[in-house]
Amino acid sequence: MKSERQRKILEIISKENIETQNQLIEALAREGVKSTQATLSRDIRDMHLVKELSPEGIYRYTAGSRDGGFDHDARLRKIFRESVVDYAVAQNMIVIKTLPGLADAASSMLESLDIPSLVGSIAGDDTAFVAMKDNASAEKLCSQIEDLL
Repeated sequence: MKSERQRKILEIISKENIETQNQLIEALAREGVKSTQATLSRDIRDMHLVKELSPEGIYRYTAGSRDGGFDHDARLRKIFRESVVDYAVAQNMIVIKTLPGLADAASSMLESLDIPSLVGSIAGDDTAFVAMKDNASAEKLCSQIEDLL
């Protein structure tokens, strides 16, 4: 079921300009594939999907090259640098504001860093919340974010 769903995702994003996870969930439903937002987020991360600027001037999901010429981490860091407009620490949480449609990419980049004190993240359209184990870890990650930007 997972491989079929992921095959459908690749098929859909190759044909349509999909800007958001909600649009992708709707497109999957039209194809007869039911999915939750959480499952779709995992698929996006597992498949290394990223958002890139289309010729029409909108950001859309796209699959990276599988030929070894694609540096997923470098691309996520670039998207992070270009999409984050503000961030703030609130105790053990970090709130990250991004350009519209890019909070998920910013969140994915942070999660790809394999930071042991990062508990998890959740992203909407232009805001991501990152939960850390404690306040000190959140402050430290904010310093790392500053370095990334």
